[in-house]
Amino acid sequence: MKPVYIINGFLESGKTEFICYTLEQPYFQIRGKTLLLVCEEGEIEYEEELLKKSRTNLVLIEREEDFNTSHLIELEKKYKPERIIIEYNGMWNFKNLRLPFHWRVEQQITTIDASTFPMYFTNMKSLLAEMLRGSELIIFNRCDDVEDLSLYKRNVKAINQQAEIVFEDSEGEVNQIFEDDLPYSLDAPIIELDNEGYGIWYLDSLDNLDRYIDKTVRFTAMVLKPKEFPRGYFVPGRMAMTCCAEDMAFLGFACEYDKADKLTDKQWVKVTAKVAREYFADYRGEGPVLKAISVEHTRAPKEEIISFM
Repeated sequence: MKPVYIINGFLESGKTEFICYTLEQPYFQIRGKTLLLVCEEGEIEYEEELLKKSRTNLVLIEREEDFNTSHLIELEKKYKPERIIIEYNGMWNFKNLRLPFHWRVEQQITTIDASTFPMYFTNMKSLLAEMLRGSELIIFNRCDDVEDLSLYKRNVKAINQQAEIVFEDSEGEVNQIFEDDLPYSLDAPIIELDNEGYGIWYLDSLDNLDRYIDKTVRFTAMVLKPKEFPRGYFVPGRMAMTCCAEDMAFLGFACEYDKADKLTDKQWVKVTAKVAREYFADYRGEGPVLKAISVEHTRAPKEEIISFM
């Protein structure tokens, strides 16, 4: 299988800078040649010296129709690379990307210019979402004048909950703690979660679970009872609109409750539970597990679907 590394993002989002930085690193000075497929040209250009030093052959593919499996296989035969880097065009819909069957995506990275993110998120949300879905790493650069990075993080996490998100400014990586931006107090005896609070708590728990260990939360939720779950567990959660009306996801964590067998799917309940970190098979590792203190029948909320839009 031929390893492929995909770097995507809109024009001037920092794709070329990231690839240049990667090619310069000692760990990338490995045996064999690299085929670099560039699908759009920005202001930053690749220096011939760097390409020669890293044994990289650059090929420009300017038209989306030319980015097809037949052409890609021809390029592979011509250059015989050990690995392939693709600088993908941000205006091409990523869901239409097709690679030869023997090309395997090793890593997908999205770069985002934080100064223009609100414009793209508002006007080109579908294109942006397709880029983000499969990315393991999402890099926000040029964050110097951005105040609400926590909002950017929540917007992205709603689309891709597993991705690592990095913020960078002119000084380097931003190690900012967003606890002050939470719409609830972590010191409250019971953390009451409304619609906005639930979505933020869910996403924040994925990254900062230690904040919530042994804390008590209370929220209104819909019951989900996966067939593969062990006896005495269910998932209280909420349907969320993560990108558009057609893009819905159920957000919830496993909850231990001794009367879980009496609950029914899609039933509305008010859950009061303590947060723990435990191994859970469905997570394939450790993660948030709720320990129910009480689960009470309740009415469906006025707005059943929470939104990150």
